[in-house]
Amino acid sequence: MKKNPICEKKIFESIFNEHSTSLRNNMYYKCGDMDLTEDIVQNAFIKLWLNCEKIIFAKAKSFLFTVANNNLLNHIAHQKVVLKYEQKSHCELNNQDPQFVMEEKEFMKKLQNAINELPDKQREAFLLSRIDKKTYNEISEIVEVSVKTIERRIHLALLNLRENLGDFL
Repeated sequence: MKKNPICEKKIFESIFNEHSTSLRNNMYYKCGDMDLTEDIVQNAFIKLWLNCEKIIFAKAKSFLFTVANNNLLNHIAHQKVVLKYEQKSHCELNNQDPQFVMEEKEFMKKLQNAINELPDKQREAFLLSRIDKKTYNEISEIVEVSVKTIERRIHLALLNLRENLGDFL
């Protein structure tokens, strides 16, 4: 079996040299945070390297931009969850039973871990649906798959979350 050219160091370096600047600029334009941009770009190239056997050379740029965009969407969805939780007033938390507050924090941590453990496609569909309040049709247009596929991904995500959070439900 012939080795995929992307897996060769020199070819991968040329892909990096050719696309890293435009990918970095595109991600920075979308998020405005250079540290986050660098992380997203680095993770996209790592994912390309880890999947080099499966990606054809002609699709490398498309793969990088798709992975980077999905990583940015996941980060934004995560930040929305964090901000929503942080917006609870301290007065509200202070008036509650300390046991309840502790259990709530433990649940939120377990929920975040369970969401992070979902497969990428399930997590993306779940977060777009539950956090961004997108309809299945909107999600299918964003992700470029059928509505039935989105329904299935969200269904599987909910099953996985129920399984991982069983002791809290």
